[in-house]
Amino acid sequence: MESLTDLERSTRLNSLNSLMELLRPMVQADGGELVLVNCDVDAGVVEVELQGACSSCAIAEDTLSGGVERILKDRLSWVTEVIGGVQETDDIEGSQLLGAGGYVPKYRPS
Repeated sequence: MESLTDLERSTRLNSLNSLMELLRPMVQADGGELVLVNCDVDAGVVEVELQGACSSCAIAEDTLSGGVERILKDRLSWVTEVIGGVQETDDIEGSQLLGAGGYVPKYRPS
């Protein structure tokens, strides 16, 4: 693990937050929410969670791996791992009513 200065840590965290703000509206458009749960900028590990309508969405895992994880790793060279989860909810019907979920093509790695 590399040793970072406070300025480097701050710069990495600011870049991550800015990128999360760019991603968030795409998830919100379908009634969901993308939340940064935890980040270890030294190790490059980012933990995110999909909430809201994403709790009951059939493509939530694809959104995490094919979308969020891919974009974070592509745009932030220091990100080594993205841990993604979906908010556990007791109210599946309620989360389904938050958004209809748009068509998203299946992610196929090259």
